[in-house]
Amino acid sequence: MSMLSKGLVNHKFFNMKKINAILFAGLALMAVSCKKYLDVNTNPNSATSVTPELILPQALVATAGNLNGFNSYGAQLGGYAANAGGYGGFGTSISYNFTSADQSGRWSATYDNLEDYQYIINSTKGQPVNSYFAGVAQIMHVIGFQLLVDAYNDVPYTDALKGSANLTPTYTDGKTIYKSLATELDSAIAKINVGNAFPGVTPLGSSDIVFAGDMTKWKQLANTIKLRLIVRGKASGVAFANTTFSADGFLTTDALINPGYKRDNGRQNPKWNTWGYSYTGGNATTSWIATRFILTFYNGTKVIDPIRGAATYYQYPSVVANRLGNEVSGSMPSCPPGGPWYPSTARVGASAGNASGALKGPTVGYPLMTAAEAYFLRAEAAVVGITTEVAATMFTSGITSAFNYTLTKEDGTLVTPVAAAITQYTNDNRTNPFVNFALNTTTAQKVEAIITQKYIAMNYVNSEEGWNEYRRTGYPTIVWGTNAASDITTFASVVSESTAADRLPTRIVYPSAEGQYNGTNMPKSISPFTSKIFWAK
Repeated sequence: MSMLSKGLVNHKFFNMKKINAILFAGLALMAVSCKKYLDVNTNPNSATSVTPELILPQALVATAGNLNGFNSYGAQLGGYAANAGGYGGFGTSISYNFTSADQSGRWSATYDNLEDYQYIINSTKGQPVNSYFAGVAQIMHVIGFQLLVDAYNDVPYTDALKGSANLTPTYTDGKTIYKSLATELDSAIAKINVGNAFPGVTPLGSSDIVFAGDMTKWKQLANTIKLRLIVRGKASGVAFANTTFSADGFLTTDALINPGYKRDNGRQNPKWNTWGYSYTGGNATTSWIATRFILTFYNGTKVIDPIRGAATYYQYPSVVANRLGNEVSGSMPSCPPGGPWYPSTARVGASAGNASGALKGPTVGYPLMTAAEAYFLRAEAAVVGITTEVAATMFTSGITSAFNYTLTKEDGTLVTPVAAAITQYTNDNRTNPFVNFALNTTTAQKVEAIITQKYIAMNYVNSEEGWNEYRRTGYPTIVWGTNAASDITTFASVVSESTAADRLPTRIVYPSAEGQYNGTNMPKSISPFTSKIFWAK
């Protein structure tokens, strides 16, 4: 059986371990009712169904954890992170000659998470009262499958998530999935609208740990995800059934998942837990540091941006950095406690936090999608004729939103006023087409400026999107001309085994478990160097 089906057989479909603690009290009370008192054949602690109110919040928390894994994957492949000194054995993470063991968690974690959303979709069919839950679950269902397509291309979709009814699901090609996902989003918005018109609809209430029950924002997120599908897929020949959007508009605020993260065991923001400090104050991951390439977008080599540089990196401009793949003793700096992406000088792990940048602290919400990404999508859509919005306006709003996210601390205050920071950024880069959009006259130049700004905005925020956009557009531009450790013209590994012109991989490969249980259907002869995602350049 396939990995995704295997999970259902093992009862992961209900994620019992995650919800038994919540259900125990209520089920125990039910067990003492007069009617059931002598029913010794009923196990009161074995649930046979679970309400959407219980499934949705834990599914969203799982999505945050899953996105954290994708962020790490995108950071390491997409030029944001390099190997640090004091460690060895980086292997395929720097050679790119990936095996079925590399990044296998991206597959298993995403399908596991999708099972939760599929359960909500299935259990709310024909129930207008649960239309809000059905709509939100469908939006999240789309987000999960787009993550998979963008990483693997063809994946089980049409036949997936059916449990024992189909243990070896066939694979659907990426283009077809993209087309279907856009239609799913139209359906999700329609479901939410049904809920808006239904007098007895069940509100999301505390189950909504993203928008606190604001259904308009959920519809805006759906529109924005649909725009991402169309921007990424239309140029590659996806024949979308409907390329219009609902009147609700697009996302203009950061969509953050936050169940009430705390500095506690298992309750910290997953990004902080991975890249900052553990809840006891111990160092998290210290085997990776910043790349020399990404620093060129702060230190004036490509863009002058000392404000965001200082708000993002520890001891900027003297940031510990490396060229990916460089393992030469003496030229590979070690990672500082708490990592280079935690910019504060308050580095006692047990109390560290309340900083700016991508990590901020243990209690901050995890970005499902930022307003910056949404605005840059809108800017590109306007340039290529998908929408009629003003590209320059969207571009400026994207930069402003990116500054706002980076400069905001864990407690919601700003390390520097955004308006003043934008003024300095604009003045410092008045002749730079990556910042001054008016200097770009061709479509290619405009798209390069937009994607370059998005690449900067996604730095350790949602790094997988920076990696996806590089593979799709070739921006930011890199040049393979040397394998020197000091080279800043490329982020490709010094020891890359890739045969591509840019010396980068084009994808990861299917996990070994899928080959074992669903090998008949799994695409064969997949190469990390030549087997491209359908939208890739």
